[in-house]
Amino acid sequence: MKVHREGTGLLLTLFTIFFIVNLTLYHTVGKGGLFYVVAFVTTVFFLLILNFFRSPFRRFPYDSEGLVIAPADGTIVAIEEVMENEVLHRKCLQISVFMSVFNVHANWFPVNGTVKYVSHNNGRFMAAYLPKSSTENERSAVVITTRSGVEVMARQIAGALARRIVTYAKPGDKCHVDEQMGFIKFGSRVDVYLPVGTEVLVEMDQKVTGNQTPIARLGKSNT
Repeated sequence: MKVHREGTGLLLTLFTIFFIVNLTLYHTVGKGGLFYVVAFVTTVFFLLILNFFRSPFRRFPYDSEGLVIAPADGTIVAIEEVMENEVLHRKCLQISVFMSVFNVHANWFPVNGTVKYVSHNNGRFMAAYLPKSSTENERSAVVITTRSGVEVMARQIAGALARRIVTYAKPGDKCHVDEQMGFIKFGSRVDVYLPVGTEVLVEMDQKVTGNQTPIARLGKSNT
């Protein structure tokens, strides 16, 4: 399993610190109970962080044109019509994927097309599964125009533990569902905003896999 580039620096730092701590304990207290406890705790913690930053190689196996693909691993926590007043300024269908700390936290583009707009807003760090997190937490928005002219927005949202959102998308970029849009560290959420009336292919509480699970089928242009 490949380690995501966003985690290599942190993992190297943690490994160095834990190695020095355990080596120091070994040479000062020997192979006593304290040494084994600390060695166990640091090893488990390092493996948990390593698991968090795993970066599986994925390719959507079918024709993705006209489909909206899950932008992240996790659970569907919202399927509802909302008024999106921050970027699109219109009523949209919102589908939200909540990522726990045990999910892969890379984010993929939900549709193929051209990046039209990218923004970042500072905010709070409340639990990402709460509805208010969409508009009150730290967040980044990426608007994509598909080849058929449909505008789709993906919003990366920080959670209670997430303190850094990384967005690779830039305005004018051509994008594809097999490409990573960004990364969110330690528990978070991705909302996808679609035209009202879009056919939904998932259900509430359904587990989805980023870049693998179709979540909706697009209709005609909304621009």
